[in-house]
Amino acid sequence: MYKNKKILLAQHLLIWLVLFSMPFVLSYGQELDTNRLVAHFLIPMLFYAVIFYLNFFVLIDKFLFPKKTFAFIIINLGLIGFSILLKEFIEASYFADLIKNRPQDDGREGPPFQLFIYVQMLSYAAPLLFSIAIKTTKRWVKTEAEKKEADNFKLQTELQHLRYQLQPHFFFNSLNNIYSLVDISPEKAKSTIHSLSKLMRYLLYETSTEFIPLSKEIEFMRKYIELMKLRLTDKTTVESSFPLSEPQIKIAPLLFISLIENAFKHGVSANKESVISIDMITQDNSVIFQIENYNFPKEHTDKSGSGIGLPNLEKRLQLLYPNKHQFTQETKDGIYSVYLKIIT
Repeated sequence: MYKNKKILLAQHLLIWLVLFSMPFVLSYGQELDTNRLVAHFLIPMLFYAVIFYLNFFVLIDKFLFPKKTFAFIIINLGLIGFSILLKEFIEASYFADLIKNRPQDDGREGPPFQLFIYVQMLSYAAPLLFSIAIKTTKRWVKTEAEKKEADNFKLQTELQHLRYQLQPHFFFNSLNNIYSLVDISPEKAKSTIHSLSKLMRYLLYETSTEFIPLSKEIEFMRKYIELMKLRLTDKTTVESSFPLSEPQIKIAPLLFISLIENAFKHGVSANKESVISIDMITQDNSVIFQIENYNFPKEHTDKSGSGIGLPNLEKRLQLLYPNKHQFTQETKDGIYSVYLKIIT
């Protein structure tokens, strides 16, 4: 912050230095009328600077922005009028010879002198308008930055909420799977608990950042698929394919797990043959994820899942990848298929 103020101060000093030195630079090698230069350029420039900075640092914040427009106009009219009168007084006192060449208000030459006053008023109003423009732009930029920061904070808060919502959901579904194995195969249940502990470690320590390498997410999905296969019978075939060498792609964590959970929840039958096909490919900066599984709708009495996985996924996609993702679901001829493309 301090460094930025020093840079801003240096910029302002440089601008005024250039403005004050312009007549000397433009008249280099020519005879310079010093009195005319001081009276008609340097003194007005000092008044311009006073009007500019008095408005920039005090009047605009105190009167214009708080909607005290009338007071702001009156003060500036008084300030401009005082500046013109003071300039005229200085010219009359120290540069009397220059006044002889000015149009006089003798009854016949009124309009030229009035025009001269109007031009003076406009010239003194210029730094005022310039100050308002810069200050308003600066305030707009600050407001937009604060709005963007607030929106980003809201986004991060909502994403954090969705992430915290997803983790208990995942844990709840996994516990249901373990529960179903306890009576059928205690050894499998023990193995599942051990595998689940590794997955939970990933959930707790690896997914706290906004984006992670795709390779870590793939490793997590592979472990989860192996975990889910422990409870399956020979009637269900699971086919999975992931990129062998993932490019340097980073992605939001836990985007695909809900789709895999959903496939194992609705694509498995105790007495019918079924196939679950999971496929991921990468193309340049895109990740394409597809799942197909037989559709065996659960009974309403089946509480093995809270039903928040897919809605959670859709919300996260909208927040993290607006206009950069494609997500479709379809059930046709008893086959449920889902397609998800993400542009990273």
